[in-house]
Amino acid sequence: MRPIIPLALIVTVLVAGCATTPPDQDPVQIRLNNLDARISRVERVMSNQSLVQMAQEVATLQGEVRDLRGRIDDLQNANRQLSRQQHDLYADLNKRVTALEQGGQAGGGQGDTESGTGSGASAAEPGVTSTQEAVYAQAFNALKAGSYSVAITGFQGFLKQYPTSPLAPNAQYWLGQAHYVNQDFAAAESDFQAVLDKWPNSSKAPAAMFDLGNTQLAQGKMATGRSTLKQVVSQFPGTDAATRAQALLKKHSAK
Repeated sequence: MRPIIPLALIVTVLVAGCATTPPDQDPVQIRLNNLDARISRVERVMSNQSLVQMAQEVATLQGEVRDLRGRIDDLQNANRQLSRQQHDLYADLNKRVTALEQGGQAGGGQGDTESGTGSGASAAEPGVTSTQEAVYAQAFNALKAGSYSVAITGFQGFLKQYPTSPLAPNAQYWLGQAHYVNQDFAAAESDFQAVLDKWPNSSKAPAAMFDLGNTQLAQGKMATGRSTLKQVVSQFPGTDAATRAQALLKKHSAK
């Protein structure tokens, strides 16, 4: 019979064998080390991918910031141009109204009878009643005061109530001026055209034609605007409107 080896002796031998195996040769330890290395590589890859993604997001945000800055610059430039244009409009209208108050011509009108009555119309205008004069003066005074919405309402009311009044061409013209200063160029163009269509021989015709061309230019209708200004020069030579039309044509000749 084979001798029976005590279990305790077998265990002692196995333990002794494991204890004498170097750590770098232990299969279990080797597998653990390999797993640690793989985990470290995975962590590094994930970290690098996160950094790349973050870099991409930062680049995207920087691009959006540059785009927004560009838009802000464009808006600021447009605002400066609009402010200058608005200032020029106010200055031009004030010059015309002041000319009326001093008894001069306004806007290049030839034979313009609007004088220093404070209402932009001659007190001795034939066919003008005191009521018409009062209604007209109220709208004109609002225009002088810079209350353009009030002036627009007033002139529109006057034209509706007194369409055949001798002051109707003036009311239509100043209605166009009020719309122009309010930068409602489409309405202003319609008003100035109405002066020419309804009262082509009125004293306001030269100024209305010049302002019609100027309004067309303001709307980007360059060819039409230049054509209208050339018509002012040919149809009303020697007037202030013709002189201003020539200057404006020269200014826009290269545009």
